[in-house]
Amino acid sequence: MTYKHTLYASYLGYVTQAIVNNLPPLLFIVFSRNFGVSLEKIGLLVSINFGVQIVTDWACAHFLDKIGYRAAAVIAHALCVLGLLLLGVLPRVMDPYLGLVIAMVLNAVGGGMIEVLISPIVQSLPGDKKAASMSLLHSFYCWGQTAVVLLSTLYFVTAGLSHWPYLAAIWALVPLFNLFFFLKVPLAPVVEEGEGMRLFALFSRGAFWLLFLLMVTAGASEQAMAQWASLFAELGLGVTKTMGDLLGPCAFAILMGLSRVFFGSKGAHLPLTRVLAGSALMCVASYLLAVFAPLPILSLVGCALTGLSVGAMWPATISLSARAFPQGGTAMFAMLALAGDLGCSGGPGLVGVVSNQVQAGARWAAALFQSGEQAALKAGLLAAVAFPVLMVLAVALVKALRRKEAVS
Repeated sequence: MTYKHTLYASYLGYVTQAIVNNLPPLLFIVFSRNFGVSLEKIGLLVSINFGVQIVTDWACAHFLDKIGYRAAAVIAHALCVLGLLLLGVLPRVMDPYLGLVIAMVLNAVGGGMIEVLISPIVQSLPGDKKAASMSLLHSFYCWGQTAVVLLSTLYFVTAGLSHWPYLAAIWALVPLFNLFFFLKVPLAPVVEEGEGMRLFALFSRGAFWLLFLLMVTAGASEQAMAQWASLFAELGLGVTKTMGDLLGPCAFAILMGLSRVFFGSKGAHLPLTRVLAGSALMCVASYLLAVFAPLPILSLVGCALTGLSVGAMWPATISLSARAFPQGGTAMFAMLALAGDLGCSGGPGLVGVVSNQVQAGARWAAALFQSGEQAALKAGLLAAVAFPVLMVLAVALVKALRRKEAVS
């Protein structure tokens, strides 16, 4: 096998992460109706998922170099296989919510390890088009998300929503295949032994704190919409589940993937701070369109455009970090993953908390929107606008600091 096969395995790694992150949101309506899980508990599930990934990211910074990237990749995919299988089993044989939590934790550990592993593996491969390779790599998360939504929707239409546990088992075949793939592909050293930066050295630099903040806001801006788009479309906008999934999370993922492919082809020639600032401003406009549009179809357009706006945020921040800290190594990639997962947890979590509070009877939401679940979900998404706004401010600080520390 060659390094091309390593790249293909890395692509499938991000597809695996897309599966474990995006299959459960398509089932939120099942969790709510069949198992009586409240909006707040659904939001807590999302936070648990990314919260566990945060702990995993931190742990990877300390043990990954010791056990090696190959062993870690195999373990990560094995955990995703187990988590997906148990997702369809445990809620039916024990307390449903506890069963969901156990499955989500297993998926989160596996997904968190994959997130830390894959970027440095691709960054270490021979070649000089690092930014393009990184963005193309991250686009496979989007294509994985698109496949999850499209194929899962087709499954629901043909087999019925009641047979959802078998769908989770079918998706487990992807990480099972990639587990054996990673046993064979060649791996290049991420950095020369002993040359990678330590955590203290990274966090002693003001530039890295700003890059850390950019990753937090990138994750929050992306996942606040991605995790809630399906439920928002069905309950908040009153469209069918099939229509909501296709025009909400599916269109979101496709446009996010196209954005990353474009950034991958043009990224080497674009000023990264301008890309991030423009993406954040477009993200604000997309969220506001989704929340305040007078027609459901326009709200769905807002959901989809959010995917276009957030597409370049994550890979651009990673590329900016790699340029600033070329010897960052495992520690840097792990901490960037941790920051992204902080945002991925906090963004959807904030939407869930605000939605639940509004559903309990916040008068200001009823004045802005309508009553009930529609007001609750729109108010939750409105609160998430804070994250792209914070990104704009962080980019301004990066530009100011760049004059002194040459961030890019």
